[in-house]
Amino acid sequence: MEFNQVIDIINAVSESKLSGFEFRQDDTYIKIKKKCEKVVTKELPLQYVENVEVINRDADKEEKIEGTVVKSPIVGTFYVASSPDAEPFVKVGDSVHKGQVIGIIEAMKLMNEIESEYDGTIQKILVNNKDMVEYGQPLFVIKEN
Repeated sequence: MEFNQVIDIINAVSESKLSGFEFRQDDTYIKIKKKCEKVVTKELPLQYVENVEVINRDADKEEKIEGTVVKSPIVGTFYVASSPDAEPFVKVGDSVHKGQVIGIIEAMKLMNEIESEYDGTIQKILVNNKDMVEYGQPLFVIKEN
């Protein structure tokens, strides 16, 4: 799906009386929810991404992040730590080693440890604690050593 088509869908839903919209086609997933006349969108790339550059444009800052994406292997609830009072497994800037636990995804009451597949540094954490994650959803960006 091309970017212009996504924008057309967002505009059509924004102008309609729909409170939400969900679309799946091939490797594209779009979910839109309206809240107080705002539209919230989330597009999840489902194909494998080796190297990425994430650009975050806020009001006056532009942030470029390069590295390798660690994606969710399953659908479930993401946790940054082993328990609510424990320290997070990793923070941005932490060095990680191959096989090191960097998060947990709970699925069907089972806790599945997410391990780093690389030696490197955590550049970005793309999900929050207790977020529901989809299969293939990017979780972390790691700059490999």
